[in-house]
Amino acid sequence: SNAGSRWRVAIPHNLGTCSALPTPTRGTDCSFSCAAGEFLEMSTQQCTPCAAGSYSLGSGVRFDQWDTIPAGFTSLATYMDPGPSGEESQACNSSSWTPQGVYLESSRDECTVSLVYAVHLEKQGSVSFSYQYPDNNIFLEFYVQNEQCQEMAQTDDQKWIKLTTNGEWDTHTVNLKSGTNILYWRTTGVLVGGKMVKPVLLRNIQIEGVAYTSECFPCRPGWFSSAPGSSSCQPCPRNTSSNKGATSCTPCPDTQYSHEGWSQCKERPPCSEKDYFQIHTACDSEGKTQVMYRWVEPRICEENVTGAVALPPTGEREACPPCNPGYYNTNDSTCFPCPPGTHSDGTSVCEECPAGTEPVLGYEYKWWNVLPSNMKTSCFNEYRRWEVAGDHIRSGAGGSDNDYLILNLHVPGFKLPTSLAGMTGSEFGRITFVFETICSADCELYFMMSTTVVESWEGSKERQSYTHIMTRNASVSYTWAFQRTNQAQDVRRYISDVVILYSVSVTNVQDGVASACRACALLSQSSQRSGSCIPCPAGFYIDRDTNRCQECPPNTYLSGHHTYGEDACLPCGPGSKSNKEHSRCYSDCSFSHTENNRTLTFDLSSLSTVASLTIGPSFTSKGTKYLHVFNVSLCGHQGKMAAVCTDNVTDIANKDMGSDSTQFVNSVDSFICQSTIIPADGRGFRMALASQSISLADTFVGEMAATGSCQRGRSAVMTIRCNPEKTDRGQLTVPSACPAGTCDGCTFHFLWESGSACPRCTQDDYHQIEGACKGGAQETLSVWNEPKLCIKGMSLPAKSSAPCEAIALWLKAGVGGGAFLAVLLVSLTCYFWKKNKRLEYKYSRLVMSANKDCELPVADSCALAEGEEPEDDVVYSHKPSLLGKLRAIANKVYPTTQGNTTMLIAMDIEGLQMKETVTVFVYFVLSFGVYLYSHVQSIYNY
Repeated sequence: SNAGSRWRVAIPHNLGTCSALPTPTRGTDCSFSCAAGEFLEMSTQQCTPCAAGSYSLGSGVRFDQWDTIPAGFTSLATYMDPGPSGEESQACNSSSWTPQGVYLESSRDECTVSLVYAVHLEKQGSVSFSYQYPDNNIFLEFYVQNEQCQEMAQTDDQKWIKLTTNGEWDTHTVNLKSGTNILYWRTTGVLVGGKMVKPVLLRNIQIEGVAYTSECFPCRPGWFSSAPGSSSCQPCPRNTSSNKGATSCTPCPDTQYSHEGWSQCKERPPCSEKDYFQIHTACDSEGKTQVMYRWVEPRICEENVTGAVALPPTGEREACPPCNPGYYNTNDSTCFPCPPGTHSDGTSVCEECPAGTEPVLGYEYKWWNVLPSNMKTSCFNEYRRWEVAGDHIRSGAGGSDNDYLILNLHVPGFKLPTSLAGMTGSEFGRITFVFETICSADCELYFMMSTTVVESWEGSKERQSYTHIMTRNASVSYTWAFQRTNQAQDVRRYISDVVILYSVSVTNVQDGVASACRACALLSQSSQRSGSCIPCPAGFYIDRDTNRCQECPPNTYLSGHHTYGEDACLPCGPGSKSNKEHSRCYSDCSFSHTENNRTLTFDLSSLSTVASLTIGPSFTSKGTKYLHVFNVSLCGHQGKMAAVCTDNVTDIANKDMGSDSTQFVNSVDSFICQSTIIPADGRGFRMALASQSISLADTFVGEMAATGSCQRGRSAVMTIRCNPEKTDRGQLTVPSACPAGTCDGCTFHFLWESGSACPRCTQDDYHQIEGACKGGAQETLSVWNEPKLCIKGMSLPAKSSAPCEAIALWLKAGVGGGAFLAVLLVSLTCYFWKKNKRLEYKYSRLVMSANKDCELPVADSCALAEGEEPEDDVVYSHKPSLLGKLRAIANKVYPTTQGNTTMLIAMDIEGLQMKETVTVFVYFVLSFGVYLYSHVQSIYNY
């Protein structure tokens, strides 16, 4: 009522009958509630204890039975991004939260599925629930809305649920305000890599703050409460069962069995090879061990029935394996760690390290007669364990095939050897283990640091080695978690599926043991005592001959776990240089390249800032939109890996988990890294989600960088292309054939087109053009070669002018010489022409005289006196050519009785030959002179 209290009103059983009803009486206040284990008796309005076999929370409600989804809960699948026409995808209709008896399981796909429950609180209260959240590839958020669907104010650690270790349950509690509260548990899987996610499990949801309860709740089957006034029920022990509302549990018959909390007993099956396992006994005083067989606990099989196998007999006693390196054997065959400053290979006594050396501290486990003291199997279920087996340790049997079998190794911290104490590198230690998985189902092995999954392997894997480098110095727990199948079931069908761990070694462990000694740097030549080791400065190695610290050569870097000898200084790759500490190689954004006797110099300083590339959107099979974001730190920063990729959900979920875990998660520092982004639009999230951040390049090796996650390491190839049309920052792209930047998931290719990628300009990048000589001056202009493929560097020389002459001296001399030669040739031609005319006349007279009386005249009758000129000319009706005359003379026979006549003919022929020769020569000289003159003139005009 408005007065803040309730009224007790009688309601008739039959409608219409309202006579003789009791008068309404005032009840309790609205905020009244009973204590836990009590309920409000309506007739007396008094709190009454619950009877045995039932329970009450007083002012709260609890949900711990999940055979079906309880009344009031709703599983709602949120549609993904709408299609191109605005229609909603129907791919998530089958996605929902699924009841599994003792817990509720989330969807395993990438659909967004919400579990919703509305409750009205009369006073401030709270909600708490137990959960398993082992996989960061699924996002789990819990938030509260009021009746107007407005989200209640929550801190990030209240909204985002932190991860749990595989197989462990954690509890999350959030305070609630009075009034209507709508509770949402929402999950979204990220199956970008095609790998199925581990589901979220919920159980024991408890809500406090309701006004009161008018009745007690009976215990669910398999649970009981033996005393009145119980606030909760207890599960029935193993091999017992109970019905609903039980006050005690009934033992199962000898031929039946049950697990804790079962409501029914089941018949025991005949024992088989899957129901026992072998162990190695601890070494006795004689140094002997033997193989024994034991039943898998809890034992559910029956060995005294037809078809059952018996437990094999104990094996023969055999020699124990040696102690692990760093340990020594005592008289009672027990292995103890060597004292500080000593070492042992496990087969001999501990010895002190010689002078000039120091012990190499760490863990090296390769013999498994007993579990080392700093290792343990899972403590939250005694039946989920690993078994030692001499030369290996293997996964044991669990209560069911989907149990997690946990093996844990605790490392208190790391301590660098004295010789490495001065180094500034990022490696503090490394863990290496050799393993093998043999599976017939969908088994999976996880390797984790605290709750962070470092690497995982699915299915059967051949014997192989894996190494992880520690980049921070802190206490850490390494965990191996093995699950035979991801499917929910309570049977042991795949008991033969195992993981075998052959050896585990950890370097530079604080308070570790030593299996060997290593050389160290000494103070002076006279300092030869054990413990006289000194740390070498950063970038120095230990000389093999003198045990003195020597600086590494330029452009080399020290490997993080080796400093002895100059070969510890590894050369940097092409185009890279080492930092001052010789801890890593990097590019200073400037390098030179020589090709065809030409040196190209590049300045990439404009590309030194971190660049980002977003690829997508892409869509999964269920319609989830996601993007790939790459951050690239190409050069500069003194070798610091400036590209950072962050998992914002992981960051929020782990912010309160303590220093042991948060320092190993949240972000990835690298030269090139990648994150998967799920945009906020279309998903109902208030912000974009970033996950699956990985490093693609953490070591600069010149033209390619690699990191060790794929089998041969991830590698990234960055191609820089000169494009003057681009800006200095340019454009970063990936190959069209591999839109995600990679086609195999391990090798990534990028193309960066930029104007800054062009070489610096030199004098080979331009040419000069000389102008015409005008007014006694000639200009010279410099222009770039086309296309121009250089930037900055040398500038074009300014336009220059030089004095010149209109006609060059050599041209004047050539023209003058040509003119003189032409005049000379003309004079000679005229002279020979006139002389030839005289000879021709004499020849004609001689011919005329020879035709009279068929005899030749005497020489003095036809000859001209000296100085006498001919009086008449010889006229031809058809004047023959010079060549024709020669032909006629050659074909005519002349008498040769007179010697002087013969001489005249010879002279005539000789004259004709001279005339022809001179004519041809003159013609050739004149033609050459004309050609020479015209060519010179054209050059001058140009």
